[in-house]
Amino acid sequence: MDPDTNRIDSHVWRISAVVIVGSIMSILDTTIVNVALATLGRDLHATLSEIQWVVTGYMLALAAVIPITGWAAQRFGAKQVYIVSLVLFTMGSALCGLASSTTELIVFRVIQGIGGGMILPIGQLMMADAAGPERMGRVMSIVAVPAMLAPILGPTIGGLIVDNASWRWIFYVNVPIGVVAVVAALRALPHSERGQAPKLDALGLALMATGLPLLTYGLAEIGITGSFTATKVLVPALAGLALIAAFIFHALRVPNPLLDLRLYRRPTFSSASFAMFCLGAALFGGMVLLPLYWQGIRHESVVDTGLLTAPQGLGMALIMPLAGRLTDRVGGGLLALVGVSVTALATIPFGLIAAQTSVTWLSVTMLIRGMGIGFAFMPAMAAAFASLDRSELPHATPQLNVLQRVGGSIGTALLAVVLQRALVGVHTLEGAAHAYGTAFWASAALTALAIVPCIILMRAERAARAAKAQAADTPPDTLSEAIAA
Repeated sequence: MDPDTNRIDSHVWRISAVVIVGSIMSILDTTIVNVALATLGRDLHATLSEIQWVVTGYMLALAAVIPITGWAAQRFGAKQVYIVSLVLFTMGSALCGLASSTTELIVFRVIQGIGGGMILPIGQLMMADAAGPERMGRVMSIVAVPAMLAPILGPTIGGLIVDNASWRWIFYVNVPIGVVAVVAALRALPHSERGQAPKLDALGLALMATGLPLLTYGLAEIGITGSFTATKVLVPALAGLALIAAFIFHALRVPNPLLDLRLYRRPTFSSASFAMFCLGAALFGGMVLLPLYWQGIRHESVVDTGLLTAPQGLGMALIMPLAGRLTDRVGGGLLALVGVSVTALATIPFGLIAAQTSVTWLSVTMLIRGMGIGFAFMPAMAAAFASLDRSELPHATPQLNVLQRVGGSIGTALLAVVLQRALVGVHTLEGAAHAYGTAFWASAALTALAIVPCIILMRAERAARAAKAQAADTPPDTLSEAIAA
């Protein structure tokens, strides 16, 4: 490979820095509010079921807006849409801090979620376009670090704010970061021309903008009700699935759908996408169990809980740059397979967890687990992007974000139900710890599911490299005859 074409230009790193700032702000806010729900309910005189909509409304707004990001980037330009997203998120954050009632806070969180839902996919789109397939692994590994760290750091930062200041600062803290992000985007991001985007697929948008939030809401209710068959679970989840199925049928029949599902005909993209779905379920589901264990079994404070979960994020941050460089050299499939295997094996000790298991032992195991996740998640994402032409990126980035979020919702819901059922009839601390062990065994099984798509991805990449090498060795006349045949 030519070293000049393999070198990452400074403008790519400038784009990366801007995307990282926006990504941290958006992802952090998905978890930072969770630790303040009890305080919000008390100060705003709301029940837990009412104040829960502060989280749910934000999550549903994210789900509703993600599908339109690709079309919006084509129609108005990626830079312009990204800046509008940052402004919406920052404005929503300021309004949330000023809210005087539960209704106001929920409405402002929806505004915040509309902006936040577009930040990450548009940022990934700009990064993938600037990096190109040969440098995808290294660039994505840097951008993925805040994406992995933010959900772990969120509860810690939220706990520090709630313990030492007003809950309003959970939202105000985003305002200066948002202003910096907007200024940096205006100065550092390259100008993007408004493209000749096809006419908006209004029917597809209506189906996805209602189906995806309904499915997300139904999955979230599983964790709250502890049942797969509750009416609040079945009605929205089945309605959401029906609408998404209708969208799939529609998208495969029209020339310019909202999301081009024909990308899944490519083995590399489809297997990498399914691997990311499984990894999302394993990663975000497992991240729910650890804080609950530290608080419920070991009686740690919110801040200490955040610090005790940090080794997993540290492991991911340490390994991702190395994983990025190796992905560009050997492909994502092999690395993802190694990472998934390490993650599954490192989850087994948690299946044997007890009420007094050594903190040092658990921290070391979490560090190794985080390294496995770093080796698995980013190479699969880079492989998915590297298999595409630049013109296909606006369709791919929203789909990959949807798969990660739905996978994370399913993993969280499944493990929450497993834990709740394992805790039934438990009256001792040791018995409760054993219930967490049962849930962690389910987490290990979820992780192991990703092995199959990783093997398929590895074989698809190998076949693609062989086809590329054969095309390079084929004389032009023979190649033309082969194509014609």
